[in-house]
Order: sequence, then structure tokens, then C-alpha cells
Amino acid sequence: MIVGTLPDDALLEIFNFYVDDLEEYDNDIEGWHTLVHVCRRWRNVVFASPRRLDLRLLCTPTTSVKEMREIWPEFPIVVYCNATAEGEDDVIDALELNDRVVGISFWDVPRVERFVAVMQGPFPALTDLELWSSDETAPALSDSFLGGSAPRLRQLTLKRIPFPALPNLLLSATDLADLVLWNIPHSGYISPEAMVTCLSALSKLKRLVLSFQSPRSRPSRAKPPPTRTILPALTSPHFEGVTEYLEDLVARIDVPLLEAISIKFFNQFIFDILQLPRFLCRTEKFTALDRADVVLNRRCIWIWVNLSSKTGTVDPTELGFGISCSQLDWQLSSLIQVYNSTLSTPSTLERLNVHEAQDSPLHWQDDIENTQWLELFHPFTNVKNLYLSEKVALCVAPSLQGLSGEQVIEVLPALQNLFLDGLQPSGPVEEAFRGFVAARQLSGRPVDIHRWEREK
Repeated sequence: MIVGTLPDDALLEIFNFYVDDLEEYDNDIEGWHTLVHVCRRWRNVVFASPRRLDLRLLCTPTTSVKEMREIWPEFPIVVYCNATAEGEDDVIDALELNDRVVGISFWDVPRVERFVAVMQGPFPALTDLELWSSDETAPALSDSFLGGSAPRLRQLTLKRIPFPALPNLLLSATDLADLVLWNIPHSGYISPEAMVTCLSALSKLKRLVLSFQSPRSRPSRAKPPPTRTILPALTSPHFEGVTEYLEDLVARIDVPLLEAISIKFFNQFIFDILQLPRFLCRTEKFTALDRADVVLNRRCIWIWVNLSSKTGTVDPTELGFGISCSQLDWQLSSLIQVYNSTLSTPSTLERLNVHEAQDSPLHWQDDIENTQWLELFHPFTNVKNLYLSEKVALCVAPSLQGLSGEQVIEVLPALQNLFLDGLQPSGPVEEAFRGFVAARQLSGRPVDIHRWEREK
């Protein structure tokens, strides 16, 4: 069928797919410009359905707002600025059209405070807001920011932006689905009690990120309230900070739809964790551990625990722990402490992967003692399948080789299969485990070695 003979509603459906694909894959919100330049009929179809096609205008430091207003109808506006000090006046001109602005995104802007000064009044149409400051000491947002109200806001991201009055703003943002607070400065500290109070108004919130910049951001420990706040839509929270804050937070909330949670602690000598395991036990999905991944990173070691459904198929449920510390040996010891305090590894966890991240330092192996590898394996008494990357395998082998007598079966007693990355016949990886495999054979707990084709 020739496109020119299609009815308007069919054309509109095709245009809708076209515009959606451009935005999803190319992050192009103005792809519809191509359509209106094809012919008058297409232009009329597009302009007749601005909401259906979600027509928006993009304003950047190179956009002349005056020319834009002369060319296009009064469509909603998205304002974007990325790490530049040029064209600030054009951005401010766009912000002054506050009743039409639906999206604001400032990424690593050196003088974000100049833009913020224009945003003290209401922005009634605003749905998406991202403020990323490149200044380590960015000034705090005032109580009058956005007029103190954001009734249509659906997504809010602040990075390195102090905003002590945020709880008051969030009480009005009842449509918020995505709240991301990265590198919260100590000057923008919000207590767990105040945070839970504002979260209680966000019944549509699905994603929550709380990331503190400094370990100074810790609460005075208070007795948890007798009742907890239910966050009905939240599925994937992420936290970075001290244990005291997270403990106070999770003692005050229930998250019935929890699917994935990641937690990164500042390094501490003692991790006093009592409320977190109780919080996880209140979520039914966190009862059938399937597999654990230990990932060694340049700045942080992560341990990820994946969960399986009762049908045996792997669902997206994940639990991740990380420790922020420059020394890997301290990280590993702390991580083991946190894991043991939080989880009692059940019989369903039968697979353990240990590998380094792509950005791991060249000589991270030198930071970890043989005994620490054994401490890492100690909680995983039901693991049957152990997967090791080549570098990790060569580090782990000496600790397993040194086992003797009953120790051979005390470490990973249920182990049946050892999957090694970089395994070659008579190669260094296979040779490194030869003694351990022989000792397990003599103990009556044999272990078979297999090649692991790991994705790099």
C-alpha cells in the first residue's frame, strides 16, 4: 500500500512508533521535526496530535528561544545543559518560560546556581528534573526552589546538590516514581525519620537511590517506631552510606514488592547490623537464594546474591553488598562481616562466582591473604559449583592447596564442580589445583574441574 493513501489514524500510529524509537534508542526528543518537513499533510497530522506524539522542544545553550518561539507552536520545553559555561543566557531564557517547561537536565554544570536562581517560582508542568553539579561545594537549594511545590514531578535526580528542604517539596510530588539522590553533601543531610515521612507520601515511587558523600552523615540512634510505613510501589532501592542510617531507615519501612536492593557501606571497624536482616525477612522473595557473585573492583568489592523463584526459573530479584575502601583486604574482611550479619546462607544457594571487575587494579592480588579467601568461602557450606576467573583462581589455589586433614572438607564441604576460566591442559591454572583435587578425592568428596567460558 502506498503511504500517501493511508488514512490519518494509520499515519499517526506509524509516526508514534517512529518517535518512540528515536527517543528510546537515540535519546532524540525532536525526531518529529523530520516528519513535519516531508509534506503539508504530514505536518498537519503531527501538529493535530501533540499529546499523542509527546511533541517537545529541546532548548540548549545554542538554542535561540526567540527564534524557537517564532518557528514552532507553544509545545512543552525540555531544557538541557552539559558542562558548559557558554550560552547561559539562552538557557535562562528557556527557564523563564516556566509554565511550558516539562524537563530540566543540567549535567556537571560549573555554575548551576545561576540557573537555580531562575527556578524559585513554580514550574507547574515539570515532570523530570536532573541537577548534577561539578562543584564540590555547590550552594544549597532554598525552600522557595520550584515555588516549594512540584505536583507533576515523576523523576528527580540530584547529584552533589544539598537540598535540606527536599522533604517539604516531596510531600507535594505525589506522582514521583524515580528519586535519585547521589553524593548528598553533609550540608544537605536529611534524617531517616524525615526521609520516611516524605517517602510515605510517594505511593507511586518505584526506584530510590540514597547516596551520601561523607560518613559524617550519620543519625543519632533512635528507637524505631511501633509501626512501619509501607512503600507500596518501591521495587529497587540503592543505598550508600553508614550502617546506622540504613538500620534506622529499614526499621521504619516495609517494601512488599522489593525485587532488587544494593547496599554500599563506608568502611567501618564494626558493622552493627540488626534491622536489615529483619527487613529482608519481611519480603517473601528473599527466601530462596540461588547464586552469589563476588566482584572485586578498584574501589569496592561487591557480593551479589541472586534469587530464584519457586518454579526454578531465575527472576530479577537481587541483593548486593559493597564496601567502599581503598585496600582490598579490608574490603573483603568487612564484606564477609556484613554478609554473615545479614544472611544465613540456605541450602538453595549452590553456585558461587568469584571474579574481578574490568577496572580492577593490576596488582590487587597482592592485597589479599590466603586465609582471607578461606574466610570468604566459609559461609557457603552448600555451594556445589564454584566459578573462578583466571586471576582469582591463581590467587585462591594456594589457600586451597594448603589445606590438610579435615580442613580439606571443612572448606566448601558440598563442592562438586570447579569451573575455571583460562583452563588449559597442563596449564598453570590446572596445575595450581592439582593438589586440592587429589586431596578431595582421598577424602571421599571428589571435585571435578571444568573449563569456564567467561564473558569478558
